[in-house]
Amino acid sequence: MARISAGIATSHVPAIGAAFDLGKTKDPYWAPVFEGYEFVKEWIKDNTPDVVILVYNDHASSLMMDIVPTFAMGFADEFQSADEGWGRRPVPVVKNHIELAAHIAEQLVIDEFDITLINEMDVDHGCTVPLSLVFGDVEEWPCKVIPFVVNVSQFPTPSGERCWKIGEAIRNAVKTFPEDLDVQVWGTGGMSHQLHGTRAGLINEEFDRRFIDLLAHEPEELKYITRLEYLRETGTEGIELIMWLIMRAALGYGVEEKKRFYRVPASNTAVGHVVYEAKS
Repeated sequence: MARISAGIATSHVPAIGAAFDLGKTKDPYWAPVFEGYEFVKEWIKDNTPDVVILVYNDHASSLMMDIVPTFAMGFADEFQSADEGWGRRPVPVVKNHIELAAHIAEQLVIDEFDITLINEMDVDHGCTVPLSLVFGDVEEWPCKVIPFVVNVSQFPTPSGERCWKIGEAIRNAVKTFPEDLDVQVWGTGGMSHQLHGTRAGLINEEFDRRFIDLLAHEPEELKYITRLEYLRETGTEGIELIMWLIMRAALGYGVEEKKRFYRVPASNTAVGHVVYEAKS
């Protein structure tokens, strides 16, 4: 049977991808950010999964305002890096595990989640930046990746509790897949940040650090943070943190925290990152 062995959460700041691609990882501004990922780059060498279910949000790269699914799954064999206005990132093609994706989709529908299946799309920095941070500069990603897209940009966005429930459903679906696969779930986005308006540049370090504290051992408290509270406390884009809850719920209740990292700022965002190994 397939199993979920670990989970990773990380911010997916587009400027991090640019710094990576332009060879600026050792620059004084960026070095402290990239140093926070040295642990996971070594850890992943001994813990490379067969498949990553990568939870992220599209930034109007493939899903424009005319199509805004609440939850969507990439259903193509592979996905190119999106051109977000400055050309495609020079990163490997993301290759899907279509059999597992189909199994998860079927089980989610059985569990009453109306999942959208996307047969053609490009993946933007929300997907590719986490892969670069964890795997580094490689010719091919060393595992298959199932893109799992969550709407956090257009109202109505899903609640934290709904994200928790779909994380649990993903866990149950993976456990019933008959092939022997090592699966990881990654939750991306956040932490607190606001990109526009009168509060542009907002960062709430106290909220972010408490969120990371609770995520490891008291994550159910996070289910009940409302969309309004995210907006008020973490800025317009802080709602991305609900995607971390999908990862956390998919791991079950027992986890061992292997790494915790927090840095302010990277571009105009608070960067957070954790690595968990599942205990059960």
